[in-house]
Amino acid sequence: MNEEQRDKRPMRRPGGGPGMGSHMGRPIEKAKNFRGSFRRLLRYLKPYKYQILAVVMLAILSTVFSIFAPKIMGKATTKLFEGILLKLRGVPGAKVDFIYIRNILLSLTGLYLFSALFSYIQQYIMAGVAQKTVYNMRNEINEKLSRLPLKFFDSHTNGEILSRVTNDVDTISSTLQQSITQLITSVITLLGIVVMMLSISPTMTLICFVSIPLSIFITKFIAPRSQKYFAEQQRSLGELNGHIEEMYTGHKVIKAFGRESKATEEFNEINQKLYNASWKAQFMAGIIMPMMSLVNNIGYVLVCVVGGIFVTRKSLTIGDVQAFIQYSRQFTQPIVQTANIANILQSTVASAERVFELLDEEEELPDPVVSKIIKEFQGDVKFTNVTFSYKKGVSLIEDLNIEAKKGQTIAIVGPTGAGKTTLVNLLMRFYEIDGGQITIDGVDIKDMKRGHLRNIFGMVLQDTWLFNGTIKDNIAYGREKAGMEDIVAAATAAHADHFIRTLPEGYDTILNEEASNISQGQKQLLTIARAILADPAILILDEATSSVDTRTEVYIQKAMTELMKGRTSFVIAHRLSTIRNADLILVMDNGSIVEQGNHTELLAKDGFYADLYNSQFTLNNQYAV
Repeated sequence: MNEEQRDKRPMRRPGGGPGMGSHMGRPIEKAKNFRGSFRRLLRYLKPYKYQILAVVMLAILSTVFSIFAPKIMGKATTKLFEGILLKLRGVPGAKVDFIYIRNILLSLTGLYLFSALFSYIQQYIMAGVAQKTVYNMRNEINEKLSRLPLKFFDSHTNGEILSRVTNDVDTISSTLQQSITQLITSVITLLGIVVMMLSISPTMTLICFVSIPLSIFITKFIAPRSQKYFAEQQRSLGELNGHIEEMYTGHKVIKAFGRESKATEEFNEINQKLYNASWKAQFMAGIIMPMMSLVNNIGYVLVCVVGGIFVTRKSLTIGDVQAFIQYSRQFTQPIVQTANIANILQSTVASAERVFELLDEEEELPDPVVSKIIKEFQGDVKFTNVTFSYKKGVSLIEDLNIEAKKGQTIAIVGPTGAGKTTLVNLLMRFYEIDGGQITIDGVDIKDMKRGHLRNIFGMVLQDTWLFNGTIKDNIAYGREKAGMEDIVAAATAAHADHFIRTLPEGYDTILNEEASNISQGQKQLLTIARAILADPAILILDEATSSVDTRTEVYIQKAMTELMKGRTSFVIAHRLSTIRNADLILVMDNGSIVEQGNHTELLAKDGFYADLYNSQFTLNNQYAV
């Protein structure tokens, strides 16, 4: 397939990660179809419904135990207060009942231990459910990517695809593992606190409820204003990152043209915009919590005053007031948590929606159930009345007819965009033809499984592709269980053995991710060695020698000539001097073959090919002068 260089860095979404509070004041990323995408996401959890039910029950138990604690602690406070009060009044035999208080404290210890235990088990189960869910999702994505046609990868950047596979799936994982249990706990805590507060004093509960509208008003008033600045901050941050990347990747060019001061000026301008937006966003988001604290503290003071009055009237015990104060301090926390989780769910469903869009992409046509296999390969390739278009209604190739016999070298030449590489993509079924037929040894390629079809070919492309690993492993990539002797022989045939042995670790030298520790020409030699070792039945060479020097090109041409003996070969070339010995030259323009023949015949025609061929030498002579 095409090995175009694309940006491999995952794209980050604005708004931070999925942790609690990460969306406070930030622009919330919303799904296009929240309900539909959320239901589809829940279907991934269906196999684990019993585990999730257990998590819900454990969350209820854990929360209920922790909710009862302040009420029970209040009894100990009341008992302690009553004992001290009786002593102060001089009541004979009055004392503090420490045995009762001890039993209360032991009960509290038990409650907290059970609450912690249930919380631990709940988190353990949910972690397993979350990881199994995203494990299955990643497998589904991986299988989907293997079934997608080349046009999908040509129309999407690597960064965009990686963002869906990594960032979006990680967001789903974090939400499943943390936010769902937090949501359950927050809702149960809120309900439990309300019930306990009502059981102590409906009047004081009403006072606490008065603070809720004020809190909502503050949040509604400030949050929209902060979102505007957060959106501006994200835009400026993206602009700054893009500018820095440009300046660092083009550092030599900037210095060569003396543009350092201009680059610095642009940086300062963008940085100032980011500063202005950031401090406004942080300020607006930062005043929400102090304002909320002010409202809560006002409610707290009112509760204390009213509670004190009730104690003096003996309508409440001091322990109940203490418990109620604890409940009132905890009252707003689950509300804030629930609001944050609601925002996180919005972003999570938006992430799930992007994953589902990938999973819903149109796939390659499935392989035939009953496929044909070429056992004794001859190498006859035939295009019959082939038509093709990348975009419906805009035809690129029409009524194309090509016939290549066993052992022939077919050169494909023409200007940029003529359709040369498209022929190779069609031959290997990276794209499906709109009409006509392509056969190998009389067998329609649509009747063959793609794996069998592509094993017939060996490819060397203009854009090299090497992976992070040893040179030995990169050469052996084209053939499983290749021995060291075979690897060295292939490298020698590609004139790569000499430079490999000059490296510190020789064939065990590890190439980094971008293979930047060897030159571009050396990369190409390794890909050629890989093709030689694969020993394919049909060769496809797409400007394979474009990245090597003239002397090395001569050696490679000799190696290629030897390699192509007895094999059908398709050679895409821009330098026409390299394909003069081809058996058949196809001259393409606008998706059609305008001329065909060998080098001598085409020059004698004095047509399109002759113009291309002679123009190269004319340009070379002009540059030489």
